[in-house]
Amino acid sequence: MLIQAQDIQQVGNAMMNMLHEDELAIINDFYGAVKSKDIEKIDELFKTLLAEVESHFQTEEEMMKQSGYADMQMHKSDHDLMRKKLEKFHKRWEVLKGPKEVQGFLEKDFKKWYTGHVSKWDAQTAPHIA
Repeated sequence: MLIQAQDIQQVGNAMMNMLHEDELAIINDFYGAVKSKDIEKIDELFKTLLAEVESHFQTEEEMMKQSGYADMQMHKSDHDLMRKKLEKFHKRWEVLKGPKEVQGFLEKDFKKWYTGHVSKWDAQTAPHIA
């Protein structure tokens, strides 16, 4: 398991908390496939993870837009940073099929970014959006 539920701060918005809970299961399934070097499962779950993360980001961004949230662009920029990184690693995965590289990214970069993003940006944004 890469990220446990207690590692993710609850924020003041039920929808955001639900998005994080749903995503956590996919993140941890993906991490399990990566750790076990199950190439076929990684192929499948990488696409699932990308779709889930994009859905999560778009949902938050739409909520911020509808609420006229003042710091939307800064929050979205942090999403965009991770979108680019995930896309880069997915492209490398498609060519190299290197589970070790993906595992390193998940453990060293993604986990820290994810937990930090929720505790900073999502916690700050949650009270201001519907």
